[in-house]
Amino acid sequence: MSTSPAPPLRFSAFVMNTTSHILQGLWRQPDAGQTDFNSLDHWVHLAKVLERGRFDFIFFADVVGLYGDYGGSYEKYVQSGLQIPSNDPSVIASAIAFNTTDLGIAVTSSVIQEHPFNFARKISTLDHASHGRIAWNIVTSALANAARNFGYDGLEEHDERYRWADEYVDVTYKLWEGSWDDGALLQDRTRGLHGDFNKIHKIHHAGKRYRVEGPHLVAPSPQRTPVLFQAGSSLAGRDFAARNAEAQFIISPGPDAARDLIDDTRRRVVAAGRKPGDLKFFQGLHFVIGSTEQEARRKELDLDEAIDLDGMVAHLSGAVGVDFGGHDLDTPLGDIAETDGTRSIVQWVQESVRGREATVRDLGLLQGRNSRVVGTPESIADQLQRWRDAGVDGINVVNATIPGSYEEFVDHVIPELQRRGLAQREYAPGTVRAKLFGTDLINDRHPAAQYRGAFTTAATTSP
Repeated sequence: MSTSPAPPLRFSAFVMNTTSHILQGLWRQPDAGQTDFNSLDHWVHLAKVLERGRFDFIFFADVVGLYGDYGGSYEKYVQSGLQIPSNDPSVIASAIAFNTTDLGIAVTSSVIQEHPFNFARKISTLDHASHGRIAWNIVTSALANAARNFGYDGLEEHDERYRWADEYVDVTYKLWEGSWDDGALLQDRTRGLHGDFNKIHKIHHAGKRYRVEGPHLVAPSPQRTPVLFQAGSSLAGRDFAARNAEAQFIISPGPDAARDLIDDTRRRVVAAGRKPGDLKFFQGLHFVIGSTEQEARRKELDLDEAIDLDGMVAHLSGAVGVDFGGHDLDTPLGDIAETDGTRSIVQWVQESVRGREATVRDLGLLQGRNSRVVGTPESIADQLQRWRDAGVDGINVVNATIPGSYEEFVDHVIPELQRRGLAQREYAPGTVRAKLFGTDLINDRHPAAQYRGAFTTAATTSP
C-alpha cells in the first residue's frame, strides 16, 4: 500500500518592529541592519528575500508595554534597545503587501490593546489590501506595564486573561463571519444599488467586557477571518489554541518535547470538535550555518561572544516577572530565593549544567543557545527532518541579524531542503489560508463558522 509523501515544512520569519528582539546585543554587529527598523525599505527588502525563499509568513511579534524591572529599573532595556523603541507592525503590513505577491503577513495583537470592533475593521482592511494574506497572532499580554498603559491597575489572573480572549475573538468572529452575507456588496451602477440591506446585519453582542451593535463596516475580505495564530503553551493556552488557532508557535527544547506538546494539544483539538490537522505547529529555531561543520562551530563561538548575556537575562527576567538584575552574572543560582516564577527555570538551568553549580550567567547562555541548530545545510536538513518527524509542521526562523540571517538561510539551506522535499519550490495559488489548508475561508469545524447566517432576519426572529 502506497502512502503519500509528507508535506514540506512551512517557514516563517520571526521578527519584531524593533532593534533587539530575541538574541540580544547583535545589533552591534557590522552587518546588522535591524537598527533600520523605522524604515519601510528595510522591511520591504526583507519581505522580498523571504518571498524569494518561498517563506510562508513574515511573523511580527509585538509588545505594548515594558518588561518588568531589571535591577530595579527599565534602564537596561533602554540601553540595550531591548524591544524599546518598538513600533506597531500592523501599520507597515500594507506596504509589505503592496511589494509582495504571496508572502503571508502575521501580526501580533493583544486583546488588551484595541477594542475588537476597531481591530476587526483594521484586519479586514489589511486582508483586502493584501488579497487575503493576513494572519493574526492572538495574545493576552503578560506584561504588567502593558496593563497599566491601558488603564488597568495590573494584570488579570492568567486563566481569566484567556476567558477575556474568548469573548474578544467571539466578537471578531461575529463581525467577520456573520455581519455580511455573501453577495451583499452589489455596486450595481444601473440600479443605483451599492449594497443589499437585507444581507448586512447588526450582531448585537452583549458580554462581560464588550457591547457591540454592529454591523461590521468592512465588506467581507478574501479570507473573512484571518489565519489565526496563538503562542501560549500553558494548559489554558493549549485549550484556547485547540478551540481557536489554526497555527501555534511553540519553542520546545527538542523534537521529543515537541512531540509530547503537539500530541497533547492535538488531543485537545479533537475534544473541541475539530480534526487534528486543523492546527499546525511552528517551532521556533535559529540557525548557525557553515560550509563545513568546523566553520559552523567557529561561527557559533563568534555568535556567543557577541551576544549580550546580561541582555538575555534581562529579557528572561521580564518574561517570567522575576528581577534577576540585582545579582552579578557569576552569582550561583542556589543563592537566589526561589519563587513560583523561578523554580522551573532554575531547575532547567541546573539540569543543563554539569560538574559545577549553575550561575545567573548560565541563564543568559542557555537562553542564547536554546532552540539553536548548527551545521552545514545538509546537517541542518537532517535535523529539520527530525523535527518534522516529531509532528512539527513549520519552522519560525529566529534571526541574529536582519537581513543577513534570512539571506543566508534562503541562499544556502532552502535549496537543500527543497531538494529533499522539506521546503516548497513554488507557492500554491490563492490566499494564505488556501496555501496552508486548501480553502480561502475558515472551515466549518471552527467556532467562527457558527456565525455564518446567524444574524439574518429569519435566524434572529425564529423561536
